[in-house]
Amino acid sequence: MHLDFFPSRTLTLYLAKLFVVRIFAVLVMLVLVLMMLDLLSTSGEILSVEGNGQGELWTYVSLRVPQLVMRFLPYSVLLATIISLVTLNQNSEVIAMKAAGLSAHQVLAPLLLTALVVSAVTFVFNERVVTRATATLKAWEATEYGAVPPDADTRANVYITDGTNILTARTVSGSGDAMQLGQVTWYARAPGGTISEQIRAPSARYLGPGWELQDAQKFEVGTASTSELATVVVGEGLSPAQIELESIDPDTEPFWELSSAIEAYEAVGRRTDELRAKWWHKLAGPLSAFLMPLLGAVAAFGLARSGQLFVRAVIGMALGFAYFVVDNAALAMGSFGGYPPFLAAWAPFFLFLLVGETVLIRTEE
Repeated sequence: MHLDFFPSRTLTLYLAKLFVVRIFAVLVMLVLVLMMLDLLSTSGEILSVEGNGQGELWTYVSLRVPQLVMRFLPYSVLLATIISLVTLNQNSEVIAMKAAGLSAHQVLAPLLLTALVVSAVTFVFNERVVTRATATLKAWEATEYGAVPPDADTRANVYITDGTNILTARTVSGSGDAMQLGQVTWYARAPGGTISEQIRAPSARYLGPGWELQDAQKFEVGTASTSELATVVVGEGLSPAQIELESIDPDTEPFWELSSAIEAYEAVGRRTDELRAKWWHKLAGPLSAFLMPLLGAVAAFGLARSGQLFVRAVIGMALGFAYFVVDNAALAMGSFGGYPPFLAAWAPFFLFLLVGETVLIRTEE
């Protein structure tokens, strides 16, 4: 069935193919450049660990590339929009389409449809690939690029209090009674709030109650003395369920599992603004790709001979980058309660959707 909103089938496929090729080309270029710069800054740390070599560098690349793809795919869609529309304008193809009776929205329809498909693929890619890669990479970074964590269920950097005492762990793996902590530090506080002793251990396991620290080293603050302990039990008031709550990272949790984590937080009366803002943003974030053709559309119209094509391209790029700035600022405000979580995630999207439509209608329609 032919829809008037779209041009002919041939023209729709032509524009969509043109757009997809440029998105892929720009994305590959950005990821390659940024990955090389990232390796220049981190390869020294990775190779400084005894036993690490080229294999570990490739492991780092395999974990870092999905993050770069997810972060810079919307930028790639924006740049691909500018490049595609400027090329069409310079070759008078936009003029030919408008002379054939197509409106500005019909010219953009294939690009918007392609961007919507990219948004859907981005959402699936983030929830199935990026979250797992991020969890593994954070856990590996927590061990200072030592042994690579065996699975993506390993969490990093937990800080939890037991009364006035504090337990920290660089890594947390497993769940329930089988939970294991790595690089554990226990801070025991005196009644006045000062730290009286510090116990460090490479690992800890749950005894129920309490956590058994093995091969521990104890430092007494009052006497400034150090002693070796084969085993010691600390944190009898801490359960694996409490530590699981503290180790929740929205960047490493899939959309459907983050919902359960938010419910668990609310069940114990914990603040959930940050988690809810990130939960909503898992939907709003991928849709940013859908906005890019609309924000960059100003580059498609106007006579190339007028000398304003470059200015129009700059305006389109400025609108796109302004969206990312506002989106990050709103998400930060929502994380600490300045905005309601729903508003923090969705307000930038709808604001720039209206801005893009306004600019397009007032200038071209």
